[in-house]
Amino acid sequence: MTPDALLDALDPEQRRVAEAVRGPVRVLAGAGTGKTRAITHRIAYGVATGVYQPTEVLAVTFTTRAAGEMRQRLRALGAGPVQARTFHSAALRQLRYFWPHVHGTELPTLVESKIGLLATAARRQRITADQALLRDLASEVEWAKVSNVLPDDYARVATARGRQVTGHDPDTVGRIFGSYEEVKRGQGRMDMEDVLLLTAGVLADDERVAAQVRRQYKWFVVDEFQDVSPLQSALLDLWLGGRDELCVVGDPAQTIYSFAGANADYLRDFPQRYPGTTSIELVRNYRSTPEIVTTANALLAGTVSKGVELRSQQPSGPAVRFDPRPDEVAEAAAVATRIAALRDEGRSLGEMAVLFRINAQSESFEEALAERGIPYVVRGAARFFDRAEVREAVTRIRGAARGEGGDLLETVRGTLAGMGWSAEPPAARGQTRDRWESWQALVDQAVEFAAAGGDLDGFVAELDRRAAEQHAPVADGVTLATAHAAKGLEWDVVFVCGLQDGTLPITYADTPAAVEEERRLLYVAMTRARHELSLSWALARNPGGRGGRKPSRFLEPLLPESARPRPTSSRSGRALSCRECGRPLAGAQEKKRGRCSDCPASYDEELFERLREWRKERAADESVPAFVVFTDATLQLIAEVKPRTPTELLRISGIGRSKLERYGEAVLDLVG
Repeated sequence: MTPDALLDALDPEQRRVAEAVRGPVRVLAGAGTGKTRAITHRIAYGVATGVYQPTEVLAVTFTTRAAGEMRQRLRALGAGPVQARTFHSAALRQLRYFWPHVHGTELPTLVESKIGLLATAARRQRITADQALLRDLASEVEWAKVSNVLPDDYARVATARGRQVTGHDPDTVGRIFGSYEEVKRGQGRMDMEDVLLLTAGVLADDERVAAQVRRQYKWFVVDEFQDVSPLQSALLDLWLGGRDELCVVGDPAQTIYSFAGANADYLRDFPQRYPGTTSIELVRNYRSTPEIVTTANALLAGTVSKGVELRSQQPSGPAVRFDPRPDEVAEAAAVATRIAALRDEGRSLGEMAVLFRINAQSESFEEALAERGIPYVVRGAARFFDRAEVREAVTRIRGAARGEGGDLLETVRGTLAGMGWSAEPPAARGQTRDRWESWQALVDQAVEFAAAGGDLDGFVAELDRRAAEQHAPVADGVTLATAHAAKGLEWDVVFVCGLQDGTLPITYADTPAAVEEERRLLYVAMTRARHELSLSWALARNPGGRGGRKPSRFLEPLLPESARPRPTSSRSGRALSCRECGRPLAGAQEKKRGRCSDCPASYDEELFERLREWRKERAADESVPAFVVFTDATLQLIAEVKPRTPTELLRISGIGRSKLERYGEAVLDLVG
């Protein structure tokens, strides 16, 4: 492409980026503003105008997917010979070439995982470590190394920064870290962080190597610069060797990996470090509707997390939905119902996503989608019943049911306690916390099942049913993902769920900086949506639970009056807020019905009332509370799905084998 043709393809701000071919340059690129387009056109324009030799340009990013996309675009723009790599890939390429020349020995073997070495290191320190703890230790060692923290300094630095590894003090973690380094060196191995450290060491210690690298690469571009760690910054400085031909691109508002060592100050302070910096903001958002962009801007307005002020370039779309629900089962059901309606309107399931804070939250959505025959894909994690800790827990609960029997909740809690579950969650993030969340999800299911009158055998059958239904083959499916796993992706329709305080921000975000990172995580999730965005939360964890939860504090400036928290019931027990939209109810009829007069029900209300009358009579006959027969949430699902066979009835949340045998025939007669 000619230089003029390259520039003609860009908007005014992107064009400024492309024309700024000499460094230093900082590009603050908001979500959906076409940053990859801007920087690849900048490189191609520099090549087309003769400023750059393509083999002298090194473009660096953080994921192999992003590097591959950059290479593909550069080839299409006539700049194919340009190197586009991740930090690790670029460093490893240099290390493999120079190490034998400098040291006269083979390069240490790169290990794919730290787990085995850490297990040996822990044993040397007489520490018993399961897989979850080893994964947490691996993450902590990675943080320490990318932050240039040595084993001898770890305890002091970790204490000052509030770092935690569940169950172990910083001194113990520091000793394991030191032992890990000894084990690794003794076996002639290196890890991924060593690739950067050893490359930096070779460049710092051997001027001939440094000079050769600097002759090779004269122009540098770094994408996602808000995610750069101290170690990566040090390596970049060695590549530059005092030069300033550097273009960095990033968005402080999308800094969500500080816990892993990322430091957005390198992006914020770039002009101070490089005098004469050309600073350009990309603000035209090509991804999302004005409604979504306005809401995302409002989320960060007036906070330290504020980035660029986005301006949508898309036509107007539907208003952002704020959707409070009485419990997590109802929240998942509402999302699945909306997805089914969109599918029936012709929307592709592959263009829809459900995003949440932690992996354990996926189960309720997996269940709700499976009940409606909607295929889905869990991104960045295994499906709930495929997770190792869940598989083992279900196996043990099944064994306890066969061998011991007994009370449902006692057995489940006792079995999980034997695996390491406790009533209180671990204080820190990490795999130990993730595993606890998975076990807690099973406890919550047991509580819900017991409240509905289920027994231990029925619960085991319910778990087996859920596991079987959630393993259907997937073609074009809805994406289920954490907000972290969704970064860099986009969909037409996005449901951001579980937005109650204590979940987002997560409970262990206990400093102002950690809370702000949670706010930015929500911003990332919201800006994944192109056309339709729904934000939802649950007032209680389980059906029938006390609805004392509050929506995330981040939603406070965003909520319309109709979605603000209201008391959910009066002393008479009648609803004061709509079960469909959460708005306050007006008048006796609305309160009796539990729904606004202008709000359509998601289920057959006449059938629901027939079911309630039948439940009342059955509960009186059995001398039990009505919810023990079936909860309102289960009756609503029956009235929505209208099952015709025992198999279809068994697919409904809250109905296991025992309830099917006890009530199935009567319920099917009522539906019929």
